[in-house]
Amino acid sequence: MKILSLNQIREADVYTTKYEPIASIDLMERASKAFVDWFCVKFKERKQTIKIFCGLGDNGGDGLAIARMLHNLGYDIAVFVVKYSEKFSENFVINLERLEKQLDVEVLDNEKLILEFNKNDLILDAIFGSGLSRSLEGLTKTIVEQLNRSEAQIISVDMPTGLMADKRNNISDTIIKSTHTIGFQLPKLAFMLPQNAEFVGDWHIVDIGLHQEFIQKSETRYFYSTPNEVERLIKPRKKFSHKGTFGHALLVAGSYGMMGAAVLSARACMRSGVGKLTVHSIPAGLQIMQMLLPEAMYWEALGGKTDSFISTQFTTKDISGQYQAIGIGPGLGVHGKLRESIEQLCEVCTKLNIPMVLDADALNNFSIGKGRDTIKKIPQNSILTPHPKEFQKLINKTWTDDYQKLELLMQFAVNQQVIVCLKGANTAIALPDGTFHFNASGNPGMATAGSGDVLTGMILALLAQGYIPAEAAILGVYQHGLAGDRAAQKRGMINMIASDIVENIRF
Repeated sequence: MKILSLNQIREADVYTTKYEPIASIDLMERASKAFVDWFCVKFKERKQTIKIFCGLGDNGGDGLAIARMLHNLGYDIAVFVVKYSEKFSENFVINLERLEKQLDVEVLDNEKLILEFNKNDLILDAIFGSGLSRSLEGLTKTIVEQLNRSEAQIISVDMPTGLMADKRNNISDTIIKSTHTIGFQLPKLAFMLPQNAEFVGDWHIVDIGLHQEFIQKSETRYFYSTPNEVERLIKPRKKFSHKGTFGHALLVAGSYGMMGAAVLSARACMRSGVGKLTVHSIPAGLQIMQMLLPEAMYWEALGGKTDSFISTQFTTKDISGQYQAIGIGPGLGVHGKLRESIEQLCEVCTKLNIPMVLDADALNNFSIGKGRDTIKKIPQNSILTPHPKEFQKLINKTWTDDYQKLELLMQFAVNQQVIVCLKGANTAIALPDGTFHFNASGNPGMATAGSGDVLTGMILALLAQGYIPAEAAILGVYQHGLAGDRAAQKRGMINMIASDIVENIRF
């Protein structure tokens, strides 16, 4: 699913009215009906009062049409028009005339007004939609501040009032804090960013029938990976397949006291369909891995039983003809000799054209000292899976907001020609062509130690099975989140641990 800019959405509206064809007021009616359909499923009880706050533009027109439809369905409706100007959109005027035949409308035009709410009220925010281009002030700011102080649920129509659709707000801006945001046709970039979470709440998309031809030909660098689109990437298994068909993966992971990370990653790899898996780790990890995951083979690093870190000198002979994909990072620790080993492995994979996934301490070793000078040794099209702090260390930069973070992420992915999965809610996957794919699955219960190690193993398994790196990243991140969603249903978010994610991997 594409994420289009505000200007593109406006052009899509115009294109739809021209080539469907459909009158603008009828397109608004269709959008309002789509909102009402969602609302009636979510809020079936019709005993509470629904207070609808409408601006003077087309978003206010949506609110008036929604008020009329909900009133006709038996909901208790109170409508307030926020008169911040003497100008009204044509569609607003038409819908106001329609509504006033059925309901009284209260006009709010005094900045000193005091609104009254009950905690059981439902508030619909249709003051400003996605077209806002400046900070709220005066009457609208006063009203939004009072709405935010209410204990009522707030449902925003298309966009929370005060929030910019695809550019940064000022830190001092007043923005409505929605419980739900119902976006029209396509998600907005603002929905994807952590800094906007308290304003957007849970967001949902309703189809309002914008012309698909326009959407298909519109160019964008932002995409939202919907379940149907991602699951089409899964390759079916043929009847006469064997373990060799699905690849042999090498996982370099673990150190003294951190073998759990290696176990989690290895188990996730095996659960994600790899044909064979070899784990390379410290001598002391052999018994642990063989007991907890007998399905995996073990390549014991040279050294004594008390060695804390891997210091293998990787050569082409060790790797050539053996493995279809290599993952490195979970629980490795950070050490100068270890960094040298990682660099050697990257050089070998570049020479042999073996895809890699690098996580956690593999990246941390590139974040210190001379590692910054050798980061270009990471093979092109490798998949990196940092969380935000690890990414900051990797690029040795910080950001002031999430929009700047995306720019830094894009620059790094393009300049290094790698794929970066920046972990978090709606994980942002930056591809070497400068595009972003935001993930649709997952939940806060996955914020637990070892969750990232599970993701590394899943992506490694996909690479070994022959998925191209971009597909492995998008599919792996989605299936990781989906396994977390299944685990949350069984365990609850607070009770989840990373092993629960592994046990709920199902492709």
